[in-house]
Amino acid sequence: MKPQRIVVAILALLALLFLAWLLLAPDGREVETLSGYVEGETLYLASPVAGSVAELGVRRGQRVAAGQRLFVVAPGQREAQGEQARADVEAAQALAEDARKGQRPVELGILEAEREAAAAAARETRIQLDRTAALVRRGIFARVRLDDARAAHETTAARLTAATRRLEAARLGQREDEIRAADARAALARARQSETAERIDDMAPRAPSAGRIEEVFYQRGEWAAANQPIVAMIPDGRVRVRFFVPQAQVAAYRPGRRVRFRCDGCPAGLEAAIAFVSPRPEFTPPIIYSRESRDRLVFMVEALPAADAQLVPGLPVDVIPIGADR
Repeated sequence: MKPQRIVVAILALLALLFLAWLLLAPDGREVETLSGYVEGETLYLASPVAGSVAELGVRRGQRVAAGQRLFVVAPGQREAQGEQARADVEAAQALAEDARKGQRPVELGILEAEREAAAAAARETRIQLDRTAALVRRGIFARVRLDDARAAHETTAARLTAATRRLEAARLGQREDEIRAADARAALARARQSETAERIDDMAPRAPSAGRIEEVFYQRGEWAAANQPIVAMIPDGRVRVRFFVPQAQVAAYRPGRRVRFRCDGCPAGLEAAIAFVSPRPEFTPPIIYSRESRDRLVFMVEALPAADAQLVPGLPVDVIPIGADR
């Protein structure tokens, strides 16, 4: 009887284990993931002018920080353009300042001497007029002599007035419209200097953000044509996770929602924010080698991971579906 009890106990235990497996197996099964890959948007950097690559501060595969100098093309031309722009600004500003000033001291001295001479002539003719008027009253001179003296005095007085006005005008700057025109020329020169500075920066560009150098097309000393890419980089902000969602589940994927994903050699707990959901369905792309999702109607979804994830474009990823148990 004892062996029979042992057999019954073993059978009962096996039955309990089988029942537990039936109850726990659905929760213990691995969650089906969505297949995808890392996509990078390449940024091509070039120089707006042709020239020799004088400096090359990066190499293929290197990570660069935001603002890091990538390359320099034709530094001599850059320096010449910058000096010319500075000279144009200085010349325009000098003309604008000169428009506000009067004439030079030597020229003012000549006009002052002319006014003094006119004043002396006016005093002399005034004295002559007074003397002639007295003699006419006494009957010594004829009346016509008084008219001649008065006319001579009026002429010298008018010359004195004209000389005074010329001196006052010389001490002033140029007319208001001429001053405004000079200021406009100075502003135009400063704008051209800013434009030249922008072109100079384009000839020695910096990384717009942190990222990875994907390709270097020219080496130091080589001649690069205008607008020909010299360096290609993938900024961290242009790296995204692209995956495909079955049409029955796509309603749960909306821009702004976050998804979890994993990849080989990547740290755990990676997340990305959905940025785009394709409005058009498609059949699973051939590059997605998943038997479960093959030949299904899917929607392409793009999500932006954190910039510090440093994912390599082309790397396959597995995205955990929204709503799956953690």
